[in-house]
Amino acid sequence: MAKPRNNEKSGRGVLHRSLRKPMAVVGIAALGGVVALTYSMSAAPAATSPTTAGSASGPAAANAKDAGGTQASLKANERLLKEGKRTFRYATFGDEKFWGGLLDLEKAIEGEANGGVGPGVSPATALSVGLKVDVEALPKEVRDAIAAGDVDLDDPATTLALLKLNSVVGVTGFFNDKGDLATVGIQCALCHSTVDDSFAPGIGKRLDGWANRDLNVGAIVSLAPNLQPIADLLHTDVATVKKVLASWGPGRYDAALLLDGKAFRPDGKTSSVLLPPAFGLQGVNNHTSGGWGSVTYWNAFVANLQMHGQGTFYDPRLDNAEQFPIAAENNFGHITSKVDKITPKLPGLAAYQLAIAAPPAPKGSFDKGAAARGKKLFMGPAECSTCHVPPTFTEPGFNMHKGEEIGIDNFQADRSPTHMYRTSPLAGLWTHQKGGFYHDGRFKDLSEVVTHYDKTFSLGLSEAQKKDLVQYLLSL
Repeated sequence: MAKPRNNEKSGRGVLHRSLRKPMAVVGIAALGGVVALTYSMSAAPAATSPTTAGSASGPAAANAKDAGGTQASLKANERLLKEGKRTFRYATFGDEKFWGGLLDLEKAIEGEANGGVGPGVSPATALSVGLKVDVEALPKEVRDAIAAGDVDLDDPATTLALLKLNSVVGVTGFFNDKGDLATVGIQCALCHSTVDDSFAPGIGKRLDGWANRDLNVGAIVSLAPNLQPIADLLHTDVATVKKVLASWGPGRYDAALLLDGKAFRPDGKTSSVLLPPAFGLQGVNNHTSGGWGSVTYWNAFVANLQMHGQGTFYDPRLDNAEQFPIAAENNFGHITSKVDKITPKLPGLAAYQLAIAAPPAPKGSFDKGAAARGKKLFMGPAECSTCHVPPTFTEPGFNMHKGEEIGIDNFQADRSPTHMYRTSPLAGLWTHQKGGFYHDGRFKDLSEVVTHYDKTFSLGLSEAQKKDLVQYLLSL
């Protein structure tokens, strides 16, 4: 490869050399490299974009300061939040050894023309799998070129250039001294962040904590040239692995697959679940729908067992070979690494996530009068607040239920050690309507959710009351 020039190592030179024919800005959603397999709504319109949660002086820091404390403790909290923000957005925990070193995903991204294999991953391909671009990471000349429609979206070299600029949300490209892509890693932000579309669809300021319901994790992983390690782990073949990954679809992931090997439900539907938001969790017991544990527990679980980082993880519940045959066989409940790149980052990561408040519903996005009536129903006759207790909108304390208690099957709950479902917090529901509701998206919209509860608990709600309840839920 020729020696880099014109800031090629930074990605600017490649972008300028890739300028070719004019292209519409609307086609630029999610320029960037392709990677993913991690445990977590389409982006909000630019007009309703809230302040980026990651700002050290924004909502996260404000929430921390509201708790009070001495000046020294406030400064320590702010340092912890900044550290957690960096971890959430940029830490790979050494997982590049898995995604690049083992699965060779970087080769698929590069393409044969750039030293890899196959056609490569163009920005158009990245668009199709829901990746996002941080506009604040793009230099002005690059933003101007995109706005002018002069960036070639069909060239994998453009993807590599954007990775060099560290602009792809949740993805890090590691380049060698020659400027070649050596490996690739992922971060928490890949599944649990999106952008506000303030520059173009898929390009904007980060919205940390928002679920990326556009992200097609299964399609991304399928691009890896070497899926044999996953096939070996599941005691199957690569063709079957690809079939399973293809069954997920946008906004879904199966964190239990590599523990129990259950790729499909008894009814034949995918066992994957929706990527959840990572905001509004302060005061909420249990981080996930299956109630595996706290925010810190799930961060350790995901970083070690899903992102495949290098760290320490302990959970003897995974020794249960009947429930978790793959986890037990591979001793996943007892992970150690020579160098632990995960555990030291857990305190800051948890602090930052817990400080991200649920974004308020945009003005004009719901009917205020109906929402007011719906609130009275929620707190009274509809009995919603019995479990969804404000302001956390889940039970203070033990917030777990069997499927039969809420009128659904127990399949997904039985894939967790608790065999139960957590009462989900409701704030910010408006941000993740894409893909449906409940852990597996079985209800396509909030109207179906309300109707389900009306039937399950024989509430006798009228159609007008159901609509009022929906408007209240959208207002949270």
